[in-house]
Amino acid sequence: MIVLIYLFTGEFRLETHGPLGTLWVSFGLIAFYLALIWLNSLLGLFLTPLFIVPGTWLLDWRKRRKGELLDADRPESSYQG
Repeated sequence: MIVLIYLFTGEFRLETHGPLGTLWVSFGLIAFYLALIWLNSLLGLFLTPLFIVPGTWLLDWRKRRKGELLDADRPESSYQG
């Protein structure tokens, strides 16, 4: 692509923005990736219970159906100290 531009215009210029532009872009990328890491950690923190809690309900239901788990209504399953 650069070769075609050089052939048609006869000029070979490289667009540059200097060290200040490089620093500005690097700070923007650092901020972007820090925000991305922060968002992903919050998603893991808040979305994990949405899958863990129903999973424990499902496992309790399966154990109760197989008869491995005692019901809370039975007097021998609760300890009154």
